[in-house]
Amino acid sequence: MPRGRRGGRVSALEGGPEEAAAPAPAPAAGASQLQPPAAAAQTLLRGIFEIRRSSCDVVLSERALRWRPIVPERPAGDSKCDVQCKEEFIEVKDIFSVKLKRRYSAKQQGNGTLLGITLFICLKKEQNKLKDSTLDLINLSEDHCDVWFKQFKKILAGSTNVLAHSLHGIPHVVTATLHIIMGHVQPVDVCTFSTTGKLLRFGFSAMFGFGGRTLALAEKHRWMSPNQRRDFAVMKALAKLKPEDCEISFLPFISSHDLEERKAEGSPKSDCNDQWQTIQGQFLNVSIMAIPCLCSVAPRGLAPNTRLNNGSMALIIARNTSRPEFIKHLKRYAGVKNQFNFPFVETYTVGEVKVRPRNNSGYSLEEDGLHAAASENSFPWNVDGDLMEAKSEVQVKLHPRLINLYGGSTEEMNDSQGTCNCL
Repeated sequence: MPRGRRGGRVSALEGGPEEAAAPAPAPAAGASQLQPPAAAAQTLLRGIFEIRRSSCDVVLSERALRWRPIVPERPAGDSKCDVQCKEEFIEVKDIFSVKLKRRYSAKQQGNGTLLGITLFICLKKEQNKLKDSTLDLINLSEDHCDVWFKQFKKILAGSTNVLAHSLHGIPHVVTATLHIIMGHVQPVDVCTFSTTGKLLRFGFSAMFGFGGRTLALAEKHRWMSPNQRRDFAVMKALAKLKPEDCEISFLPFISSHDLEERKAEGSPKSDCNDQWQTIQGQFLNVSIMAIPCLCSVAPRGLAPNTRLNNGSMALIIARNTSRPEFIKHLKRYAGVKNQFNFPFVETYTVGEVKVRPRNNSGYSLEEDGLHAAASENSFPWNVDGDLMEAKSEVQVKLHPRLINLYGGSTEEMNDSQGTCNCL
């Protein structure tokens, strides 16, 4: 492992201009052999790290990580200098994991001394063989490493930012910046997820059943690229498709106009606000969406009939059916047809939902051919692309216009088609 002594004397140069790529890079071990097609992509971060005992100027874009050794100027024509200054790079798609590197001692308490960041790279060795390698980015600045580590995790996660899509129509930094400059402020509804009176998290969308199982599978294959991981998890979950036995209680949404009419008619307050409905059965998937959740695989949205701030949530239930019929339902998300026009799909407009699994055995990843298992008697939820485990009933409550964000309400999308290669 390279020593990290010199890493502490360098500092971050975030957001600096990106240098032109060298015409003939000399790749080293762990570096790609060909220049990435979008080497001049927008710079996300720029800083200085020690790589293989040399201080390097490092540039990170969405497509590639590039670095060039920092060496003193030498007389013109010095071939040794020319070789040392050659730029190297790796493509981000070849990075399958990242972690913070620390030094530990036997008597040490806490997280240890930060040394930098380690990238785990998977490269083609032969036509059908892969080899793994590591690249250490050494810098003793904890803040500097933390910023880079979070950016790497964000890129590698590959999760669709459904909130950014629903606000802007596209998860694009420049688009978001323009909304900020122009002062476009959009109030947005937010949900709270609780169990047994304990707040689990805030969020905007959730899936239980197929959506939760798929994400749990994908999280166990993070060495794959985001698209491969998603397609693999969908196919695996479809192969092991089975329903969840649960009870769903929901409070139907009552608009302010309807509420005023009921009050005028003299309806008791309890009749207006406490009309809980309950359904039980075998469900393949349960979706609870407070925003449209537009994304690349669902250009019209996972819940096209809801809005960002109308004070309601969309409850979408897919009851038990055959695998071919369920696949037809999933494929409809990529088109313009009504994906809910199936006899086994039910939709409701609600203000609050409670989902209580009636199968006490919980969910184990071993059922899907994996060695690792989820917590005992727990069920996986997909909340905004993050895995959440719950052992009992989960209550989802809407809080209208809880936060204000920069953006606008995207009512209609273009006719662009999104597809999932696995279906």
